[in-house]
Amino acid sequence: MNNRFSILFYPKKKGKSKNGRISIYLRITVNGKRCEISINRKIDPTKWNSISGKLNGNSEEAYQLNKYINSISSKLYKIQETFVIEDKPFTALMIKNKFLNKEDTRKTILQIFTEHNNQIETLVGKSYSSGCYKRYVRTSNHLQCYIQKEYSVNDIFIQDIDLKFINGFEYYLKIKDIGNQNTITKYLTNLKKITRIAYANDWISKDPFFHWKAKWKIVERDFLSELDVQKMIKKEFNIPRLDLVKDIFVFSCFTGLAYVDVQKLSQNDIVVGIDGERWIKTKRKKTNTRSNIPILPTAEAILNKYTKHVDIIDSERVLPVLSNQKMNAYLKEIADLCGINKNLTFHLARHTFATTVTLTNGVPIESVSKMLGHKSLKTTQHYAKIIDRKVSDDMKVLRNKFQIKKDINNIV
Repeated sequence: MNNRFSILFYPKKKGKSKNGRISIYLRITVNGKRCEISINRKIDPTKWNSISGKLNGNSEEAYQLNKYINSISSKLYKIQETFVIEDKPFTALMIKNKFLNKEDTRKTILQIFTEHNNQIETLVGKSYSSGCYKRYVRTSNHLQCYIQKEYSVNDIFIQDIDLKFINGFEYYLKIKDIGNQNTITKYLTNLKKITRIAYANDWISKDPFFHWKAKWKIVERDFLSELDVQKMIKKEFNIPRLDLVKDIFVFSCFTGLAYVDVQKLSQNDIVVGIDGERWIKTKRKKTNTRSNIPILPTAEAILNKYTKHVDIIDSERVLPVLSNQKMNAYLKEIADLCGINKNLTFHLARHTFATTVTLTNGVPIESVSKMLGHKSLKTTQHYAKIIDRKVSDDMKVLRNKFQIKKDINNIV
């Protein structure tokens, strides 16, 4: 955005004094928006030259006034030049305030975003995960690129964020092909948080996202069937690394723990529960919410298998987890060897726990949500697909009810 800047000195006819003299005003205009200020000088309007913006004649009054007007003009152009050199957005009001030595409190969108991200960074590991912080940084970076491309400046004022800007940013993200619809919506909701901060602090007078609605696309989450899980459990590997990765993946299938939570799982996270059995009680690294999970026999057997592993003996950890990259790479190999025709990733184990291991076997969704450490039951519903077997069981109950009614009617 090339800021169009101009200044104009003119006599204001209103407020004429008793001797017929009128005040001279300065008008500053930037991109069609203007503000005015009196220069505290009065003149005889018949001597004013509207074309030059000066007082006619060679009198001492004309000399002093025109000299004063020139000094004001010079100062204003220097102020405008400073903004241009620093590549900062500016308005007519900002130039006026700078001229009057008044502090301007207007904030820019990227300035607020940077302040927000700096705060988030200091809270990583406490209130926020590193992944959350990185998503906000990516959003800020995409936003800066959009502003530079669309407006030819490095930043814009938070007051200039409106629905047109928001829709333009969404379109920019789509044509850049930076992710699917849900990824784009996450970036926009991150921006929405920043504008809500501005609104809450009275930096803007209205919420630019008021008429915006998030567009989420329902994602079909894959998981392993009971047959797939049994194939993996029964499959024996002579290669230690594959056997290790298989065991840790299966452990996650029977606990619902995400990769990062399995990796950090320690002896302190395993306690005796209210039922006298061993439980995993840990906080999810992603959300800092607590997961309470009874340890099923399959998961218990895997824990026992690795108690004397070389990487575990002198460690608080309970499983020798490899890097996420290696785990996912080896899982592809395991899937081929087990004849599982699915894109096997470690996170698939969490989906499998929610569906095949728990919901399919009649565990209430409220209990599943508690074990997964979800803050909302709605989140669990995204993971917990009701598979054909559960639907079949539910329909059998309904079918039996109709059959009983039919038999009664036949008897009558």
